[in-house]
Amino acid sequence: MKIEEKRLKVGILGRQILILLMAGVALGLTSSYKKHRWILKSVPKELKKVKLKLINRAIKRLYQSKLIDFKETPDGETIITLSENGKKYVLKYKIDEIKLRRQNKWDGYWRAIIFDIPEKLKKERDVFAKKLKEIGMVPLQKSVFVYPFECRDELEFIIEYFNLRPYIRFGLLKEIDNELHLKKIFDLI
Repeated sequence: MKIEEKRLKVGILGRQILILLMAGVALGLTSSYKKHRWILKSVPKELKKVKLKLINRAIKRLYQSKLIDFKETPDGETIITLSENGKKYVLKYKIDEIKLRRQNKWDGYWRAIIFDIPEKLKKERDVFAKKLKEIGMVPLQKSVFVYPFECRDELEFIIEYFNLRPYIRFGLLKEIDNELHLKKIFDLI
């Protein structure tokens, strides 16, 4: 079922709730201690901004919009989870905000993303390559891009958004034959 943007109207509170639910998903998917700390620090800030009555109303609307699901536990608790449509909505909402970080000091390694996306997914392949350029990666070839700083989490997010996991590989390169050119592009000299 495709989400119709014109039909779905999710307010600020609804977005906050979806983001909080996505934070729970993110905690389960990441093994990085730093990411866990960052996610857990951001959750209380979001919770302080909302009132219980407004939360209940927003949750009801999110359920009616099929963006969240309810699950009952054997002991009578109700657990709210993101539905598949909710996950897609949150990812769409966040995809435009992705930026690659630049550290103060370069560790000397190039992060490479290599993809071989079939012709039947040409549209997705073209949009994916365009997104990699938008966030600051540099193409070495049509399906090989590099970046000098840690960016795996951001790339994982983009890969999940476009649903291209089987066609993509990561690499960590110590040297590249056109390294001087790349260092100039990334202002590393």
